[in-house]
Amino acid sequence: MKGKRALVMGLGLNGGGLASAVYLARAGCFVTVTDLRGEAALAPSIAALETALAARGGAVPPVRYVLGEHRPRDFAEADLVIKNPAVRRDSPFLAAARHVETDISLFLKDTAPLGLRIVAVTGSKGKSGTASAIHWGLEPLARAEGRGAWLGGNITVSPLSFAEQLGPRDYVVLELSSWQLGDLRGRGLLKPRVAVVTAIMPDHQDYYHSMEAYVADKKVICEAQDAGDALIAQDDIWGRQFLEAGRGRPIPCGDSAPPPGQSGGWLDAAGAGMARLCGGPFGTGEAREVVPARPLLPGPHQKRNLLAAALALLDLGAAAPEIRERLGAFPGIEHRLECFLERGGVRFYNDSAATIPEAAAAAIAAFREPLVLVSGGTDKALDFAPLARAAASAKKVILLAGTGSEKLRRLLEAAGTPFEGPFDRVEAAAQALLRAAAPGDVALFSPGCTSFGMFQNEFDRGRRWKETLLHAEF
Repeated sequence: MKGKRALVMGLGLNGGGLASAVYLARAGCFVTVTDLRGEAALAPSIAALETALAARGGAVPPVRYVLGEHRPRDFAEADLVIKNPAVRRDSPFLAAARHVETDISLFLKDTAPLGLRIVAVTGSKGKSGTASAIHWGLEPLARAEGRGAWLGGNITVSPLSFAEQLGPRDYVVLELSSWQLGDLRGRGLLKPRVAVVTAIMPDHQDYYHSMEAYVADKKVICEAQDAGDALIAQDDIWGRQFLEAGRGRPIPCGDSAPPPGQSGGWLDAAGAGMARLCGGPFGTGEAREVVPARPLLPGPHQKRNLLAAALALLDLGAAAPEIRERLGAFPGIEHRLECFLERGGVRFYNDSAATIPEAAAAAIAAFREPLVLVSGGTDKALDFAPLARAAASAKKVILLAGTGSEKLRRLLEAAGTPFEGPFDRVEAAAQALLRAAAPGDVALFSPGCTSFGMFQNEFDRGRRWKETLLHAEF
C-alpha cells in the first residue's frame, strides 16, 4: 500500500477510524481523514492519532484532515476508502469511491496468512460481555500453547490496533455488529472457527426496514463456515434460524438439555451451566458443568452469555473444570450491569450499554432488592412496552430527556408507575435518584435507549453517570 492515497471516512471517538488511520499511515499511505464533526468534537481522537504517528518519527507521511464536511472529490481521488460501520452502504460518497474497505475487512485480508483462530460474536445484546468472557477464558489456553489471545471489534478496540503484534495461529475474539457484518457480505473474508450468536432482539429499526433485514446482516457471521467450525446460538425463534442456515456444527444454547447424542448447553435445576459436545475434535458426548450456579455476574441473561462463552471454549479445547473456574471468576465489563459504588446502604449499577428496551428489562429482572431505575434517552423506532412492564416493579423511575423517554413516559403514566422527569441534565437526574433511594435499594442506570443528544455515545453516558454519582454529596 506504500504511496497509495487512503481516505478514512469517520475518525470517530471509539477507535476504529483512529486505528485505521494509524495502520494505513504506518504502511506508507498518504492518509486523509474526513468527518462530519469538527475539530473540537474530535480533539481526543486527533490528539491520539498525532501521538501515535509521532512515535514513528519521520517514517510516516503526515495525515491531512477534512473536518466538518465530506467532499466528493476526496472520495473519487482516493485509491482506498475505509468506511465507518455506521455509514450507510448506499452513501453517495461511497458510490464515488474506487475501492471501499472497513477496518475489519482490512484486518482479515492482511492477517489471513497467519492462520488465526477466530471466534466471532454477534447478537443484539450480550455480545460484548460474551466476547470478553471468551477472551478471559482463552488466555490460559493460549499461554499453555505459547500463543496470544486478542480481543477487538465492536467492543471499541479495532483489531488493526494489534494486527502488527499477532503471531501464527493466535486466537482472536471479534465482537461484530450487524453493520460490520453487512459490510463483509459475500466477500468470504470471515470464516470463524467458532461463531457465537447471543440474544437477537429488535434493534436499529431506524436503520433497517425490517427485523429480517437486520438479522440477514447478522447471518454473515456464519456464511463461510464449514463442518470444521462451530456455530453457537440461542435455542429460540431467531437463534434457530442461524442454527438451521449455518454450515458449521450447530450447538444450541437454551434452558433445557438437548436430546441424548446432540450437542448443546443448558441450565440445570440448580442453575449451573451444563454443556455437551458430540462433534468436533474435542467432543466426547459427556455432560459437563462449565458455569457455576452462582457466578459473579448478576442476572439470568448474563449467565446465559457465560454459558455461550463456555461452549465456545469447550469446542476450542479448554477443559471443563478450568472453564468453570475461570468463568465463575469473570468480573464483567464496564457499562454492563457494572456495580461501581456502594454507599449509604445503596448499590449503584451502571448499565449504560443497555440501548434497547429489552436489555433494560433484563437488567431489572436481575435483582430482587427494591429498585430505583434511571432510564430513557433517544428512540430507535422501538417498542417500549417490555421496559414499561418491567419498570412496574421499581419503586420509582427517573427519566432522562429524549424521544424514547416521551414514549416511555406515556406507558408509565398509563400503568400508574411512579416516575420523575424527564431531566435534561445528568446532575438533576442523579439528585432525583438519591432522593428516591433508601438503604437496601439497588440504584440501576439502564437507559434502554440510545444516547444521542445529551451524550457522545453510550460509553460517554456511562462514564458521566458514574462520575456524577462518585462526586455527589449523600
